[in-house]
This record gives sequence, C-alpha cells and structure tokens, in this order.
Amino acid sequence: MSKKLSTKDIKTGGGGVSKTFQPGNTLAKIRAVRLDEFKFRENAYHLILDMEGPDLGADFEGFFIDKDNESLGRHKGQVGQVKASEWAYSDGETKSGIPVSRDIEILKFLKSLCKALDIEDWLEKNDSKHDTIEAYIKAFNKDKPFKDKFIEYCIGGKEYVNRGGYTNYDLFLPKFVKGAAPFGTTRVIKYDESAHLRKKKEDTVSEFGEDTTVVSGAAGEDFAIGD
Repeated sequence: MSKKLSTKDIKTGGGGVSKTFQPGNTLAKIRAVRLDEFKFRENAYHLILDMEGPDLGADFEGFFIDKDNESLGRHKGQVGQVKASEWAYSDGETKSGIPVSRDIEILKFLKSLCKALDIEDWLEKNDSKHDTIEAYIKAFNKDKPFKDKFIEYCIGGKEYVNRGGYTNYDLFLPKFVKGAAPFGTTRVIKYDESAHLRKKKEDTVSEFGEDTTVVSGAAGEDFAIGD
C-alpha cells in the first residue's frame, strides 16, 4: 500500500523569502565590521558591514550562524555583506585635483554611521587612541557598540552570476545625497533601481569593483572629522 499524503509536517509561509539581502530599503543591524583589501589597487580597502535583518519568524530558515558549528543555530533574518561604498577607499585625488585620504574617508563614514546609531560616545573614547585605520576598525569590531541596533538602510547592488548560474548581488551603500543618507532613522535615501542597481552586461565578463576610481566624500561633507 502506498504511503498516504499528509500536510502535518509541511511548513508554509516564508519559503520563498531569500536568505540574503536584495537591493532595496530594509531594517538591519550590524553584526561585524572589517576591512577587505581591494586587489586592483595597492593599499586600497573596502569597508564591509556584515548585516542581519529583523526576525522573520519560525517559518523562515536562515543560514547557519557558523556552518562549522551548527549548534549555534541559524540567523533569524536575512543576512548580507554590504560594502560601505560602491568604490574602494584609497589615497589619491579627485578629477579636479583635490587630495583624498583613504583613512579620513573611512573615518567620515564611521562618524556618520555612529551618529545614525547613536553611539558617538565610542568615537569620543577612541579619539587619538589608534595609530592605524586597521587598528581602529579592529577595535570598533571588537567593542561592537553597534550590536543589536536596528536602523533603516538603502542597499544598492551589482548583479553577477554565481557558479550555479543564478543571479546574485554584490551589495553596497549608495553615496550620500543632499538631504538624505544611505542609513538612519529619518531622511534615508529611497531605493531607485535606475540609480542603485548595476545590471550585468550580457556580453561582458566583469568583476565587481574592478574600477580604480578613488572614493571622494563618501560620508558627505556634513560630517567631516573634527566636527
């Protein structure tokens, strides 16, 4: 006799929800921050935010927190590794010849982020305390003043096709614009696919971040170091 069909162990709802962030506006918290070397330019970095979204409920099955230690359980929300800027941070100059400092631009971004997260006291405690940007980011990640603080983010992305033939996204935060920021509790940039999504070119094989453009004013002039 064939086994009779049953729906008792079948979960519904949430099955079609991606485990990772897609480009758009979303609430999220930061789990970790790190610098990632940009291989196409010497001494350049991407600042990476490892992020997680709100709890999506019992029917959502997120990625394991640690694939090598499944006892830690799964993420309760979507996750993603989001670049602080579409372009790598590097020493150089703008097209108009204005000098740009890699470390200052990263600090501008962090100051804006800390203000949005209401953790500016961490900046005060660490002022003039670290010799290098690497040490600064390491301390920021170790102390985790951002832990469990949810705010809204506008996340852009660049399409690529993974090894399985599916379209994925390299995620990044768009540039600050007049009157709005890529994160915060108010005045957050509204996602616009035409401005914030880089479509994959069908006839061109490319890798995200192959530009050598130097980031300029990544955090906006309103938050210059020393304010």
